[in-house]
Amino acid sequence: MPIAPQCTARRFYNPRTMPSTEPTADEVRRFIAAGLDCEHLEVEGDGRHFFATIVAVEFEGRSRVTRHQRVYAALGDRMREQIHALSMKTLTPAEWHASRAADDRPAHPSH
Repeated sequence: MPIAPQCTARRFYNPRTMPSTEPTADEVRRFIAAGLDCEHLEVEGDGRHFFATIVAVEFEGRSRVTRHQRVYAALGDRMREQIHALSMKTLTPAEWHASRAADDRPAHPSH
């Protein structure tokens, strides 16, 4: 006997195809890492809204839109079914290292 979809959290839930709970930041990190070879990956979030910093060699020479599309591809159906919103910063290793070096500089250099 087929299981009828149930409505939870304003979206349809089928217990055979997706979990009933919203993903944790750690689970979203694992989802991305499973589909994209990352040099560095951080994910923060509250179960519905997430922010990720993703560093991958694969992003070299690609536009921001193409980089984001690649992350969405890594997430697959989870982006439609489980993750409500994902903001991301997608960087190459060189961009990431440069941004970290800039963060280490004093805000007001002494003269």
